Amino acid sequence: MPPIAIKTESPPHLTRAFGLLHAAALNISNMVGIGPFITIPLMMASMSGPQSMLGWVTGALIVISDGLIWSELGAALPGSGGSYHFLREAYGHQTWGRLMAFLFIWQFILSGPLEIASGMIGFGNYSTYLWPGLSGRGQQYVAVAAGLAALFLLCRQMTFLRKVTLTLWVGTALAMVAIIATGFLHFNAHLAFDFPPGAMAFNRGFVLGLGSATLIAVYNYLGYYDVCYIGDEVQNPAYVVPRSILYSLAVCCVGYLALHLALIGVVPWREAIHSNFIASDFMEQLYGRGAAIAVTIFVLWSAFGAVFALLLGYSRIPYAAAIDGYFFRPFAQLHPSKNYPQVSLLVLGAVSIALAFFNLEQLVSALITTRILVQFLGQLFAIPLLRRKFPASARPYKMWFYPVPIVVAFFGWAYVFLTSGWLYIEIGLLTLLTGVLVFFIWARWKETWPFNHERNV
Repeated sequence: MPPIAIKTESPPHLTRAFGLLHAAALNISNMVGIGPFITIPLMMASMSGPQSMLGWVTGALIVISDGLIWSELGAALPGSGGSYHFLREAYGHQTWGRLMAFLFIWQFILSGPLEIASGMIGFGNYSTYLWPGLSGRGQQYVAVAAGLAALFLLCRQMTFLRKVTLTLWVGTALAMVAIIATGFLHFNAHLAFDFPPGAMAFNRGFVLGLGSATLIAVYNYLGYYDVCYIGDEVQNPAYVVPRSILYSLAVCCVGYLALHLALIGVVPWREAIHSNFIASDFMEQLYGRGAAIAVTIFVLWSAFGAVFALLLGYSRIPYAAAIDGYFFRPFAQLHPSKNYPQVSLLVLGAVSIALAFFNLEQLVSALITTRILVQFLGQLFAIPLLRRKFPASARPYKMWFYPVPIVVAFFGWAYVFLTSGWLYIEIGLLTLLTGVLVFFIWARWKETWPFNHERNV
């Protein structure tokens, strides 16, 4: 009698489904979203004129330098969790890496949902162009609906999610291209470069204003690294990760500046700084309300794409930390058949939806300052540590002009942090200090480093 075949099922595992196109689309969808369509007026107000376009340039210098750092780390250390994974490996599993990884998760609990919620809030605010009578509470309900819809889509296998990612990215690209092309067809250089007296005078007001404009620009650029959070679901990460980061940065750095120019070349900046729907007002001025409604739908599509991309990438961070015992164990649970981190996704989505009832401008400043000290500055020093620990053969991508990008990124992030305003500086420092305190209490309770005798890195 032949032996009876016993059918065995493999345990749930993450699926490598994202190629270069999908990864770049994820980053760009994350970066664009609703951001530039609602923050360009804020940028112009921060410097009272079109000279605020300098914010895109200074912001680009920072994020391109930082993007080279993410590229080297992401290629050498591909895996779910992004910065959590990088900081733990570079600083040492059993020593300072424990503190840095914990601090990243600590600040992420605040900054991650803040960033996701900002996309939802932007979606709700911009929807009032379609429904002018929508109340403030109604906008919040629309924001919540966008978050719930994104959660519904994300409870699927990665092979399905990569198709959704491409579809949402197409809508984002159409929105940007349509506005830029239309704007340059009707471009008025006199309007675009109508600088007020003393606009370029280098003084304290200019430095602080440029800092505010740069912070807003950086907020719009955030997301160029989203692929690093899903490293275990990327095909050939050593090739895909750095290229998807640099391609998405090139597209958005050029695209945002072109978008800004296109808008103020049609809508005078003194009028634009008071606009809540700059892209819609721009299109209505040229072609009427019907065309404006069409472009508004594309803008909302782009905003939803960012919420989707953020939830997709960020839900892998608590999952990766829980797998290694740095976060609550239930967050390590994968869906038994669809292979997504179900507890992490649902909890992160719920917290983000709750934050959708707050003010957008406050969320933007708070999320940037809480993230700079641990994540962005921490990763700067991770690069030389990684180069000392790993041979060149273990680092498939090496940043250009090392260590110049590290120096530029350091001073750039410090400038953004120090010009953000005392309230947000205090929020960032308080988040860091309380995180350090909680870590040492936790480490004492668990009897781990530095309260034991382990010294293995």
